[in-house]
Amino acid sequence: MEIRLGTAAGRALLLGTILGSSMALLDGSIVNVALPHIGRDLGAPVWGLQWTVNAYLLPLAALVLLGGSLGDRFGRRRVYLIGVGWFAVASALCALAPGIGWLVAARALQGVGSALLTPGSLALIQSSIRPSDRASAIGLWAGLGGVASAAAPLIGGYLIDALDWRWIFFINLPLAAVTILVVLRYAPESRDVDAAGGRFDLAGAALGALGLGGVTFGLVNDSLWPGIAGGIGLAAFIAYEHRSRAPMMPTGVFRSIEFSVINAVTLLVYGALGGMTFFVVLQLQQVVGLSALAAGAALIPMTLILLAGSSWSGALGKRIGARVPLSVGAAVTATGALLLVRVDAGATYWRDVFGPVVLMGVGMTLLVAPLTATVLAAAPDRLAGVASGINNAVARSGSLLAVAALPLVAGLSGDEYGNPRSFTDSYRIAMFICAALFALGAVLSLVLLPRRGSSAVAPNVAERARRADLRAHPARATPER
Repeated sequence: MEIRLGTAAGRALLLGTILGSSMALLDGSIVNVALPHIGRDLGAPVWGLQWTVNAYLLPLAALVLLGGSLGDRFGRRRVYLIGVGWFAVASALCALAPGIGWLVAARALQGVGSALLTPGSLALIQSSIRPSDRASAIGLWAGLGGVASAAAPLIGGYLIDALDWRWIFFINLPLAAVTILVVLRYAPESRDVDAAGGRFDLAGAALGALGLGGVTFGLVNDSLWPGIAGGIGLAAFIAYEHRSRAPMMPTGVFRSIEFSVINAVTLLVYGALGGMTFFVVLQLQQVVGLSALAAGAALIPMTLILLAGSSWSGALGKRIGARVPLSVGAAVTATGALLLVRVDAGATYWRDVFGPVVLMGVGMTLLVAPLTATVLAAAPDRLAGVASGINNAVARSGSLLAVAALPLVAGLSGDEYGNPRSFTDSYRIAMFICAALFALGAVLSLVLLPRRGSSAVAPNVAERARRADLRAHPARATPER
């Protein structure tokens, strides 16, 4: 059954998908604002704060592709609702955490729920809204989701200052309840009939999770052997995916230079962005002395610029290709990160923070839309969903690894984040590293991406990726019976 967007049912369906995806988005960003309060209340060292962030990102990065596959086979509405309910229960467990170990475990459960609901949100729109209304529906979904992203730090900061950090998790319960009621009432069930007889890449998902988990654990705890084991797990994951007849991550798409370069740039840029956010929000509260609300609001200009300029940036990338917007955007963002090094105990927002944040907003606006468009253009049409999922997982993994590695590399350990002088020293090192990661992304884009416009080369790129995929897996040349 297809639903018109202009009807009550269409608007309600859109509301249900936005509320669900916004829950995952809110808890992916609000928690950064709450970290100092969580650390003080639960007596957590810096590794506890790292795992509060990473325990959520790890299962999300490892399982988001599997979550999409589960929806295609068992029903997109069903899996989406399971994800929303799961996320709500995990949120309640986070809010009730008596210690940091409990909170980290509950955050991991949240990440699993997010991996189930995140791909289902857009899939429900794609499968339920009338084709002529889908572009408008997706535009509203993206725009209102962006508003939620901009509002998240303000909402989180207010809840933390006025009530307690636990309320950033409690707020998910009424949101989840409304989402479940609306989706049950208005969203029709849908599934991919061709996926019903397919196989799940459970082994690939397990190897990916173990690999990312081992590397993350090794970095956070400065432990060699878990890191080595994680590296072996990631190598095994790539080897397994290359040989699998039904891979979660078809390796053939990486034979496209454009696809590989874009994902490398994604890893660098989103790693730098995740690390920068982790350190800046702590610096503003622990050293500068801002409230949770003020620290959360400090980065809002970046989000607002991204919202306002994404459409223009996408059109620019389509006209001139991704190479220039990506390289210039990453370079501008690197400049903003470099200027944030100056933020210390004597800093003021308008003098030391606002300008760099605006620069980072301009840079991210230039690169995000062309980056996404090029990822989709560089894969065959039948793998567009997979390509988008891979890029999403790469972005999450970049943030995951950056939050795990940066405190170690910057010399931050134990309870030193409570010492303003020690934390500032580590903060400056981290900002230099983030700026270097952005700059490396600019160099890769400038040197390795083609000069010609992406709109002209997209069919050729996709065809090369399709042929590479068939060379790696000849059995896919004919339909399975």
